Amino acid sequence: MHRHAPLLINTEAVELWPANLLRARSNLDARLLARARWVLRRKRDGRYLAAVLPQGVHSLVPHLPREPGVEDALALLDGAAAARPFAATLDAQWLPLAGLQQRLQQLGLDAQEYAQDSGLALEAEPCVLHSAGRDRFGRPLWLRRGAAQGWRRMRLHAARDGVALDAISGFRSHAYQLGIFERKLARGLSVAEILKVNAAPGFSEHHSGHALDIGTPGDAPAEETFEATDAFAWLQANAGTHGFSLSYPRDNPHGIVYEPWHWCWKGSL
Repeated sequence: MHRHAPLLINTEAVELWPANLLRARSNLDARLLARARWVLRRKRDGRYLAAVLPQGVHSLVPHLPREPGVEDALALLDGAAAARPFAATLDAQWLPLAGLQQRLQQLGLDAQEYAQDSGLALEAEPCVLHSAGRDRFGRPLWLRRGAAQGWRRMRLHAARDGVALDAISGFRSHAYQLGIFERKLARGLSVAEILKVNAAPGFSEHHSGHALDIGTPGDAPAEETFEATDAFAWLQANAGTHGFSLSYPRDNPHGIVYEPWHWCWKGSL
């Protein structure tokens, strides 16, 4: 892989980010990121754990070897850097769903019962995600290869038709989805109320790297007002030709509120 490879290598506990796509959070970060090839980032809270420099690994936390998943992530990075076929193989793999039931139990949910009640499928996380540019907020946007290519083509097609599309969010890990629930619970919402808006951890299409939330400049992100925009009308007419479909229309069978902004790539047509 070259220095600026636009790939995110995803493991169960740690993400491996190309250093040039991350923002420095301190002067030390800035100096390290300027020289680093990759950064190990803890999935649970986004903490930078280590920077991979040409001369070796520089720890950014005390007791780095004790961090769950660090040794496995570094071994995976060594293998991916050693051989392109290995990286291609990794691109076709998905993370195991280990630990998901524990996450759901924290919310008082049973995976099998929730799947039956909601009609939603379990979504594994991909081992590799591809850069699809940046979202509305300037954050790197990660998707699976086909979805990333489809999004770039669709956005260009819309621009040629005079319609501006921007991405609000793409890939989300199981840990990130659990964090959404924890923050809303802390604000006083019940799990039942949250489930009307957010799928349970492990069941969001965002985990697959195929889904993204789409908006248009000047419209509030992830609001039903998007339905009244030229961008939504354009998506209704053209998204299918790029492999995208609306996941949660009105009165959908999953019990999720109407989300005109949420689209999922199902493959080229």
